[in-house]
Amino acid sequence: MNKTILFLFVALLFAGCAVGPDYTRPAIDSPSAWRFEEKEAKDLANTVWWGQFEDPVLDELIRTALKENYDLRIATARVEEYVGRYWVGRSGLFPQIGANAAAGRSRVSEEGMSTAVTSSLKNPTDNYQAAFNGYWEIDLWGKLRRATEASRADLLSTEEARQTVILSLVSAVANSYIGLRDLDKQLEVAVRTAESRKGSYDLFKMRYEGGVISELELNQVKSEYEQALATIPQIEKQIAFQENGLSVLIGRNPGPILRGKSMDELVLPAVPAGLPSDILTRRPDIRQAEQALIAANARIGVAKAQFFPTISLTGLFGWSSTALDNLFTGPAKVWSYAGGLTAPIFTGGSLMGQLRATEAIQQQTLFTYQSAIQNAFREVDDALVDQRRTREQLEAQQRQVDALKEYARIARLRYDNGYTSYIEVLDAERSLFNAELQYAQTQGVLFQALVNLYKAVGGGWVVEADKLTAAAATPENVEKKPEGR
Repeated sequence: MNKTILFLFVALLFAGCAVGPDYTRPAIDSPSAWRFEEKEAKDLANTVWWGQFEDPVLDELIRTALKENYDLRIATARVEEYVGRYWVGRSGLFPQIGANAAAGRSRVSEEGMSTAVTSSLKNPTDNYQAAFNGYWEIDLWGKLRRATEASRADLLSTEEARQTVILSLVSAVANSYIGLRDLDKQLEVAVRTAESRKGSYDLFKMRYEGGVISELELNQVKSEYEQALATIPQIEKQIAFQENGLSVLIGRNPGPILRGKSMDELVLPAVPAGLPSDILTRRPDIRQAEQALIAANARIGVAKAQFFPTISLTGLFGWSSTALDNLFTGPAKVWSYAGGLTAPIFTGGSLMGQLRATEAIQQQTLFTYQSAIQNAFREVDDALVDQRRTREQLEAQQRQVDALKEYARIARLRYDNGYTSYIEVLDAERSLFNAELQYAQTQGVLFQALVNLYKAVGGGWVVEADKLTAAAATPENVEKKPEGR
């Protein structure tokens, strides 16, 4: 009879079906191509693209950030948290077995008892117990399996969130370093211009003192000199802010940052190749959104399973005796087993409310997933447009700088030969100064556009960057049995 009951329960277990919808990836309307197709694009999305800058200092800054950045440390610790949560949720699929032991002495009141009873009663008495107990919920409707599916998706989503932190961190360090070197170049332009104008001012001051020029001309030259001087502390302030921000990114207190190659020496990275459909597997934020959708989808099954009966098995085996010497003898054995069934009959709409809530959450995560994909397409297209148009802008600004240099040379030559006033020279030099600053800024924008493009397309470079981080929990841990219980 016992074997028949056991066989029946096992048959019911394996015949049980998981209620709720199975996950299928939603249909995605992805563009067939990008707005701009780069003929010279290269398949570099799976490489450490920042190595293309050929700057060892930048390489070291990124390595330091991947080991020391606190946002990444927090994300790594969160992955470890969800590894633990996964094992907690998965444990419900298996029988829960425990053990207990107890020993004690007790005395009952003899007041009111007859002499015959009290003479035969051992008072106080000893009591010793040792037993194993077990509990197992039969997962007929897949409630526990769906909950485990949701927990695993939560874990994978957390790991993808960590990968997203890596993607953003590497890009932020590269952009911050480029911004810093760009400001350094602007400072060089400002200092060089100020020194040149100081020479002119000193010369004009001597001419004024000799009565060759008027005070008006002297003040015109001085005004341009002071304007250049005023630009220097403004740029130095921005450099300090940039250094402090970069210091925090690499996990250090605010302070100076070591420099490597100059802005003009940095090598511009190539445009990475890829189709819009690649974005679905390349970007960790999209994979994170999909894992969240998988978890929400599985929790619909958990909510639906609450409508069905719950079947559980309980059992106990042990020993109980009033004498310690007899505790583990045959007559001291105690055991019991039972099966239980509970089913909801009337809950006042609670279960229906939970189901509707989980379905609404699934719709929210679906829309979030679809929105993340569209946003990714937009970011890649924006980055492609940015780098293409910025190249064109930089080329035009280079021609402008060359023209203004020639203009300033001719203006000074005309002034020296008495053909024009010094106002023309000041105008030419002022225009050249502004154009050189704008060129330096655009040069930095172009480098950052390429960085943003690698960030937008994602790819295996995130995995390569992850290899540079400290050891951390990974999704593979969910396939390994944890130590202990």
